[in-house]
Amino acid sequence: MEKPRVRFAPSPTGYLHIGGARTALFNWLWARKTGGTFVLRIEDTDQARSTDASTQVIIDSLRWLGLDWDEGPGVGGPHGPYFQMQRLDLYRAHADRLVAEGKAYRCYTTREELEAMKAKLPEGKKRDGFVYPRIWRDRPQSDWLEGQPYVVRFKSPSDGATEFDDKVFGTIRSPNASLDDFVLLRSDGVPLYNFGAVVDDVTMGITLVGRGSDHIINTPKQILLYRALGAPVPEFAHLPMMLTPDGKKMSKRLADQQGIDVPVEVYRDKGWLPDALLNYIARFGWSSGDQEIFTRDELVAHFDWDHCGKDDGRYDKKKSLWVSFEHLRKLDDDAYAAAVIPFLAASGINVAPSDPRLIPAVRTIRPRAQRLCDAAEMLAFYFVDAPVMDAAVVAKFLTADAKAQLAEVAAVLDALPAFDEASVGAAFEGWLAARSLEIKTVAQPARVALTGKGASPGLFEVMAVLGREVTVRRLRAAADVAA
Repeated sequence: MEKPRVRFAPSPTGYLHIGGARTALFNWLWARKTGGTFVLRIEDTDQARSTDASTQVIIDSLRWLGLDWDEGPGVGGPHGPYFQMQRLDLYRAHADRLVAEGKAYRCYTTREELEAMKAKLPEGKKRDGFVYPRIWRDRPQSDWLEGQPYVVRFKSPSDGATEFDDKVFGTIRSPNASLDDFVLLRSDGVPLYNFGAVVDDVTMGITLVGRGSDHIINTPKQILLYRALGAPVPEFAHLPMMLTPDGKKMSKRLADQQGIDVPVEVYRDKGWLPDALLNYIARFGWSSGDQEIFTRDELVAHFDWDHCGKDDGRYDKKKSLWVSFEHLRKLDDDAYAAAVIPFLAASGINVAPSDPRLIPAVRTIRPRAQRLCDAAEMLAFYFVDAPVMDAAVVAKFLTADAKAQLAEVAAVLDALPAFDEASVGAAFEGWLAARSLEIKTVAQPARVALTGKGASPGLFEVMAVLGREVTVRRLRAAADVAA
């Protein structure tokens, strides 16, 4: 059986959307599972919005995710070039061939004439109700207006239906009467989406097209084009959509309003592990029993189209952070520390990998940090001369009563022969018992003194990591400023 050839074909008009990343992932998984070929193609025909910077962002995001491609930009391959704007001669040749075979035609209707036709429609239909009346469909070549601009339109059938078996949604049937004679090639030689995609898929030997279900509307047109070109029709797998928590299409604007990140680069910058993000987006529309956490190898091994669902999925921020946490949890301490150092540096805190405080400090925050940016924020107080104080907790806990207590605790700890977690805890609790105090009375002021925050890892853990000198100095400094 022929090994599949699949593709991901983004438009470089901005960032890589997590929905696009999910499409790339499913195609990549299928290629890797079957030993097939994963092609990256850049559909850059929207010249008003496509930029080199966006192309680079998409490529960098895919590389960060580890979704490597077998053919495409930076890799090459036998079917290049892999940018549509470098393939215009190919689209022209295929369009001219369809015209010569009577399957398409030159249309010289001007923009002004089209607008005049639309103006005659009832007000509510002017935008979506216009169907080109096929004025040039059956005109002979002798009527061509040589030297005048024209578009190439497809001769859509007006009867029958176009049917295909989707690997996710099953049999889909669309009446041909609903199609107009859609444009294949603009007057400047740039293809419209359906034609460019089909010509590329044909010439690149794509055997399966996996993409979002919002493209189902395009598939009947594309199938007619494959047949008109005499090319095999690939298989199709349309994927359910990723929606916002309230069930709307996940635009960046709506997602921002609900605290959801859409660009892949934001996940990278907030310290998600690539495998964690792949794990989370894989579960939008696909399942494998009750398993929730997958390694990359497990995703490859388990993935198939049969277990893709038809229902759209809603982003669950709480679950997404849980998935991120579970993947961080799998790192050993050394790998975790190495991963968090750049995030500390980004906040202005430079920590050497050999710093003896680093691994012990990391161990204290691992149970709560869901992303590396969270871990860096939680770790910051360990590696600065003085912690940044939260004014609200300072006012609440560094009171006149705390002043003397913090000074006493500092003296007790400074006199310890050993300064490890067990020794610190025993001395602290002994001091509390001698004064008949409950730990909550002093623990919170001490926490604020040491970390600047009202919440932190365990107090004795923090002291042990900070060490005697820093712990005593911070306790005494807080006593000095206590009200």
